[in-house]
Formats: sequence, C-alpha cells, structure tokens
Amino acid sequence: MTNQPPPSRGAAPVSGGTRFAVRSTAERVELCLFDSADEHRITMTRDGDVWSAIVPGSGHLYGYRAHGGYDPARNLWFDPAKLLVDPYALELDRPFVQSPRLGIYGEDTADIVPRARAVAPLTATPAPPLFRPGGLIYELNVHGFTMRHPAIPPEQRGTLAALAHPAIVAHLQKLGVGAVELMPITAAIDERHLPPLGLRNAWGYNPVVPMALCPERVPGGVAELVATVAALREAGIGVILDLVFNHMGESDVQGGTLSFRGLDPDGYARTNDGTLINDAGTGNTVDASRPAVRAMILDSLRHFARAGVDGFRFDLAPVLARGPGFDRQAPIFAEIAADPILSSRVMIAEPWDIGPGGYQLGQFPDHWLEWNDRYRDQVRRFWRGDGRAGDLATRIAGSADVFASATSRSVNFVAAHDGFTLADMVAYAGRHNHANGEDNRDGHGDEVSWNHGQEGPTDDAAILTARNASVRAMLATLFLSRGTPMLTAGDEFGRSQRGNNNGYAQDNDTTWLDWKNRDEALEDFVAWLGRFRRDTPIDWTEWLADAEWRTVSGDPMTPGDWNGDGFALHLSLGDESLILRFDRKRGVSAIRGDAIQSGI
Repeated sequence: MTNQPPPSRGAAPVSGGTRFAVRSTAERVELCLFDSADEHRITMTRDGDVWSAIVPGSGHLYGYRAHGGYDPARNLWFDPAKLLVDPYALELDRPFVQSPRLGIYGEDTADIVPRARAVAPLTATPAPPLFRPGGLIYELNVHGFTMRHPAIPPEQRGTLAALAHPAIVAHLQKLGVGAVELMPITAAIDERHLPPLGLRNAWGYNPVVPMALCPERVPGGVAELVATVAALREAGIGVILDLVFNHMGESDVQGGTLSFRGLDPDGYARTNDGTLINDAGTGNTVDASRPAVRAMILDSLRHFARAGVDGFRFDLAPVLARGPGFDRQAPIFAEIAADPILSSRVMIAEPWDIGPGGYQLGQFPDHWLEWNDRYRDQVRRFWRGDGRAGDLATRIAGSADVFASATSRSVNFVAAHDGFTLADMVAYAGRHNHANGEDNRDGHGDEVSWNHGQEGPTDDAAILTARNASVRAMLATLFLSRGTPMLTAGDEFGRSQRGNNNGYAQDNDTTWLDWKNRDEALEDFVAWLGRFRRDTPIDWTEWLADAEWRTVSGDPMTPGDWNGDGFALHLSLGDESLILRFDRKRGVSAIRGDAIQSGI
C-alpha cells in the first residue's frame, strides 16, 4: 500500500504533536481545545485564507471560534460566541442538537455543539472497487435496518458495525447483493421544525460537515467504518456511500451558525443581491463553482475511498455542476476523472434538484450511473394498467432514449427510500403522512400508486392476491432489466410505512424494518430472482443488439402491439435461448432452453 500525504486542512499528526488547519475569511481564528469541561483557546496563524496551529499531544477534542464582522445582509456571520465544527472533522464526541441558541448572535454554544476528535487521517491507497455496474445495489438506512433485528445484540442495533453480523451478511448474500448503498452515516442535525413536533430526522440528509461520522450510527468512528467495510468486502459485498454535498444543515438566514457559516460563509452560493440560493430546497446551496469547495468535496471522497468504499451516490447531484446553471463540462467531473484514487470508484448521480435546469437525467459523464425515475414511473404505470408496452420495453432494454453510452448507465428501481415502499405502492392511492406534522402536505403528492380497490391493511384474500401479483411482477421486471438494479431494504419482504411516503421524520417503527413479521415467501422469490440474474450468461449492462421482440404468443410485433398489454423478448445465450415474457394479464415468465419458469 502506498502512503498519500494527508489533506492540507483538518487535524493531522506531525512531529511533536498535532497540526490544525482551517480555511476562514475571518479576521482572527482561535483553536479551542477541550479537557473535560475546560476550554483552552489558542490564536492561530494565518497564511492566506488558511489558519493553522501546532499543539503537543494527540487525540484532542477541539473546535474553532472566528472573529470579525457580523452583518448577515452582507454575508458576514463571524460570532466568537459560536463554537464551530471543523469542516474537515472526521469524528465528533456527541450528536448535533437543534436549538434556537445556534442562531442568536452572542449566545455561547460550546455546551451544545459537538467537539471534533483529532484522529489521524487515512492515507492508504484503497483496493479497486469490488462492485461492478449491473450488480444488485441494496439501499439501506443503517439506523433503521437493524433496530428490530432479533439476532443483533441490543447494544449493537442501529449501528454500522451491525452490518457485519453473520445474520445480516447471510441475508445480503441470500439476495445476491453486489453492494449496499448506505444512506448518510455522517453526522446530521434535525431540521428546525422537527423538535417542537417531537420528531427526529431518520434519514440523515441534513449534514453540517461532510466527513464527520454520526456518533450514534457509527459510535466506533473511522475504525468502525474501516472494519465494517472490510468485513462486507470479505463476504463479497461492496459498499457505496450516499453523500450530501448540495447543502449543509445551517439552513437559511434563520438557521444556526455551526461551521461553514461562521468560518467561510462564501462556501454557500448567493445571488448578486446577497440572497442565499436554495437549489436544494433546504435553505442553502453549497457553491461547488468555488475551487476551495470542490477541494473539500474531493478530499471527502478520497477519505471515504481510503476507508475501502467502492463508490458514492450523490444526493441532488446537479448542484455539483451548477454555477449557476448546470454545466456538463463542470470542473468537478474532470477533477474526479483525473484523480488516481477517485477515477476507479463507482459514481452514482441523483440527477435532479429544484434549481434552474434541475432535471438532468442522462446528462452526467459517460462513466457515471444515474437514478432513473422514468424507469420507476413507467414500470409502475404498466403494471398498474395504464402504461404502454412500448414504454416498458424501452425501460427494460436499458433506456437507450436517455443514455447514449455503449452500456446502460441506468440505475433501475421501482421504489426507494424517498416515496412509497413497494408494498404500500399497491395498497395506497395517496400519501398518508399525517404523522409528519405537516397536514399531509409533505412528500410526493402524485406518485404512481394504486390500491386494488381498498386502501391499507386488509384481510380480503382477493385483494391480497392482486397486490402480491403486482409486487412480484415489478420485482421480476426489475431483475430482468438491462442496467443496474436497486432494491431498497425491506421491499424484498413486504415492508410497510402504513402509507407514509416521506418517512424522513419517523425515527421509529414506521421506518425500522420489521424482521419478525417479514414475508419470507416473497423474500425467497427475490433471492431466486437474484440467482437467475447472476446465473444467466449475459452482460446486464450491454445493449440488446441481438434481441428479438415478439408478442406474448410469439408472433412478430406490429406497431399497434406496442400499445398493448405485453410482449416477449427473445435472447440468444449461445447454445440455448432465453425468452422473457411480460404480460399485464399473466405477469412475468421466463423460458431458458427447455426450462420454463412461469409466474415469476
């Protein structure tokens, strides 16, 4: 393994102690060291916009205080009463807590803001990624995934380390998971409106700094991350991290001063009149057009790559390439491609946000994968009964109308963390988000869903049979499509959020997986689909150049048939053939050689 120099910022061991370095446009910056309840302040030395200090010892708990002008209308937020978290922090001694004090000038926050822990940065050159496009991605929430798992020791439930437990590894291997995609494991803060409602953010998409691991989800810090990734890799399972670089949890002008705002407020994008840009719908937008911000993003990616992860999923990814409009030639794409560590990692974009030109499906670099919402919606519509066979065929074939590269870059999914669960999709015609405290106004109000005649739980055998058939048809379609399939944890055994399609605020039984009452027959069916995909000797990312499209009865397709109820896809597997039938009336079936697998 080749050692790499540590990042130029953050805390790093040097001869005689620890060097602390932070970027700030303040007039003066103090390093604050904490020993029990005592705080010791050290004035730092400035070199350009980087402030540094070297102190004896290691493992310090620390933060910063920045001095300068305070005039939010002029983008000046320097308030020495605010303890500020290092933007390059890797570990924290406690979780973030939301408080009005964070946004009040002159209110000291040292008692409520986490202190960073100085740990040595990772320097080893990582092994090549284990995961390859076309394999199964399994999206999961680290906290909710094991909170109710009976085999996990109570003290380990909800933590990253629990993913390495033999019971979890066995489940992932049973499904044929190629990589787990971990929803954010970095430290996040609750949105301001949640604590008064008695709610907490369950998803973690509101970080304050990009690298600091969540003390609750990853109590063992960087060492726990490295060990868990290594254990999963030993089991043949890669790790993809879902990261948020589009905004930070300091929010709008009413939000708290926790890190960037108090050190380098220019890290947030603003209009010419000084108004914060809100392309992420969260109060602020990180300004990736600035070289210093991009350097921080790349340093974050390198850090996690050195921990052994295979790749990254970028939340609201168009923000990375906005300055102000989306630019396919944005510098960050070239910088990632040229980086000796990052160029080999798997990159996945969520290709939309609410900013100008925010929908960019198909517009990311040719080596990036992208979440494909057209696949999601058109697969759902077909099996709901109001979608065209031709639209389904386009999605099954890899969405060539969207992705012009030689292989399909589509991440295919029918359900994700954001939206209805797969089971709820066929049980609820509309959202039921009343528990979120926003009068059922939050979450997607126009999802493609249906209820087979009755909403919610039911004992009606006919309704349950119809729901089960719809779920199985969509799962079979997912596993038999070109591209990279993604399954959200629990959808393989019928998880329900009781109609809540925006579970971000439900850190409770609504989002914690119910392992005891799972549908094991459905789980076994998904495992069979995984084996079928793995054992079929074709490249699931390549185009269907030799495919022959026919009606479900085997006749040549006519133009009118593309508006009908299904089709059959005939593929050559060398000495034998594979016929996949997608029939709205009879479901999905497959014939490989002489072996008929009906009713998949």
